[in-house]
Amino acid sequence: MTEVFTAASHHDILVLVVQLAVLLFSARALGEVAQRLGHPAVVGELLAGIVLGPSLLAGSVPFLAEWIVPQTQVQGYLLELVSMIGVMFLLVITGLETDLALIRRHARAALSVSWGGIVVTFSTGFLLGWYLPDFLLVDADRRLVFALFVATAMSISAIPVIAKVLLDMNLIRRDIGQTILAAGMSDDTIGWIMLGIVAGLARTGEVSALEVGRTVGSVLVFMVLAFTVGRWVVRRSLNYVQDEVVSRFGLLTLVVVFTFAFGAITQALNLEPVLGAFVIGILFGQMHRLPENVHTALESVALGIFAPIFFAVAGLKVDLRALLDPTLGAIALAVIVIATVGKVAGTYAGARLFGRKDHWTALSYGAGLNARGALEIIIATVGLQVGILTQDMFSIIVVMAMATSLMAPFALRFVLRRVVPGQEEKERLEREEIAAGTLVDSVRRVLLPVRVRPREHGSVQTIEARLLKLLGRDAGPSITLLTAIREEAAREPARAYLAELKEMFGGSEVAMKVVESTRPGDAILDEAGKDYHLIVLGAPEALGDTDAVFNPLIDFVVRMAPCPTMVIRGSAVGEDWRPRRILVPTNGSLAARRAAEVAFAIAAGQDDGVVEVLTVPLQHRGAHHADPTGRLRERGLQVARQIVDGLEELGRSMGVRSVAAVREGQDPETVILQEVEKRGHDLLVIGSDVRPGSERLHLGPRVERILFEATCPVLILNSSR
Repeated sequence: MTEVFTAASHHDILVLVVQLAVLLFSARALGEVAQRLGHPAVVGELLAGIVLGPSLLAGSVPFLAEWIVPQTQVQGYLLELVSMIGVMFLLVITGLETDLALIRRHARAALSVSWGGIVVTFSTGFLLGWYLPDFLLVDADRRLVFALFVATAMSISAIPVIAKVLLDMNLIRRDIGQTILAAGMSDDTIGWIMLGIVAGLARTGEVSALEVGRTVGSVLVFMVLAFTVGRWVVRRSLNYVQDEVVSRFGLLTLVVVFTFAFGAITQALNLEPVLGAFVIGILFGQMHRLPENVHTALESVALGIFAPIFFAVAGLKVDLRALLDPTLGAIALAVIVIATVGKVAGTYAGARLFGRKDHWTALSYGAGLNARGALEIIIATVGLQVGILTQDMFSIIVVMAMATSLMAPFALRFVLRRVVPGQEEKERLEREEIAAGTLVDSVRRVLLPVRVRPREHGSVQTIEARLLKLLGRDAGPSITLLTAIREEAAREPARAYLAELKEMFGGSEVAMKVVESTRPGDAILDEAGKDYHLIVLGAPEALGDTDAVFNPLIDFVVRMAPCPTMVIRGSAVGEDWRPRRILVPTNGSLAARRAAEVAFAIAAGQDDGVVEVLTVPLQHRGAHHADPTGRLRERGLQVARQIVDGLEELGRSMGVRSVAAVREGQDPETVILQEVEKRGHDLLVIGSDVRPGSERLHLGPRVERILFEATCPVLILNSSR
């Protein structure tokens, strides 16, 4: 007969609520103090638990101990459950920040540093674990598992601590910072796999070739399935929730559900649920469609609530009074020294021998990767839970984690003062700093509505595909091809047409959608409301309708769109069309600057791309009577020159060959059209704002005249949203 479900007692629930309030407040308060003193917040959060726990207050004031430290098995289970949720959230955040492309870009240096650190530290950690006294082991007969666990614990590095230090020192985008992060990511990935193996061995209670093979096989099967079938399921689920679910927090719920689901899978395989949480974080981190606000929400919940509680609970388990014993104190010091020397020596050797790095650069890797921080506490907690570590050994590992985390900022500051960036790195950093504030940098999801048409009329789709590929040449935005049909019978031909267009986008992430609607404009706007950052529209029709700038549908979408729009008016181009020479008119406005940013991003994707930035100082009839000395004209020319020179410098900093030009004329649009005709530009990019106060789209007479008369493709960017 199934036992009836019952809740914990009233007193146990009361104790839990008091514990959470006190632990969270204390952890956040001391975390704030630690940050103000220049240390990672995790140091203060751990100290909160140590101060409240048996090391200090709970050990001195029995009444306080009754309300802070669990006194019964049920109280321990309740607090441990909240702590486990915290660590799973923390590992999801770590997974989201794990950039596999970054590891690939810095593969040689990162892997040399990572493997050097892991091999040496694992070896020294294993020897340490093999020769530690028996009283530090739960079971002296399982010394092999204990030694493997100590070796694993010493091998990992703490990405959150390292990243915080690099951010504080403004080194996160330096080559050395990127390599440290990539090596740390490699360390963590290998470390969590090893932890899964060792924890699995601890649970089965035996160390045999068969059991080791079974545990390693479980990890490998899980990883392979996670990054194949799991990736497909995650992508399909993300697409469905993002496109169909109207709930405000649907995506956040999806990530959390998958976190617990993957954690359950790894737990069922006798691994650890944190391994599943880490992997699902990596998978979601590779999905370009996942909005930044989901990352922010997860970080708010994890770092603001659950993680501080987890670290405070870990601190509660530490009893520093035991370390006052000379033997334990000496062992703790030996662990810190061996962990530090092993990591620094291993990373230094890897960087020098295989990474071909200089002395100070190689030393900086060890200085950064020596920080264990949060993940070390997580691993120690797992060891305590599965019966590998005694309470004294747990305390020693936590002290080691805190000591190495406190060393990292000082060591990095000392070493990195002597590492000088090269000229190429300086130029890259400058380009990244400028690109970070551009419109293109913020575009992660693009909606491309198309109309089913014969292939021979697809020149605009050719232009759109080529431009989007150039804009997204690095990570690349997620693109959704959308078409609206009036009847169900047209669905299959529409899908076939979209599949044909999809091939034009190469390796980009492309989704296809066919919606049935008699109001295509509303269908496009409904879709655009689902976290899109840009709508790209093609206008192949001849422009001549007096009631519309492009056509009624495009005008409606541009006027009502909830995000920036890019309208491309195509002309006859070949399949091999490329915008080698781009013209960007500017008047110094923000809209014109955004257009220039788009033009530079397009040109940066081509070795022979050139952007000409053109401005035309305004002149008025009778100006010679109002300006007899010519001072106003001269001032206008100076302002025009400053405008184009600023954009020309922006282009150069983005690695684009740009040319600044100031042309005088009766009106800007005539000069622009003459420039296109004279110099044979392949693309004209114009920034514009939708003019309010009208039921029709109004871009201004100058823009509309250029659209009517230009002989090359025209891109109109409306970034006012």
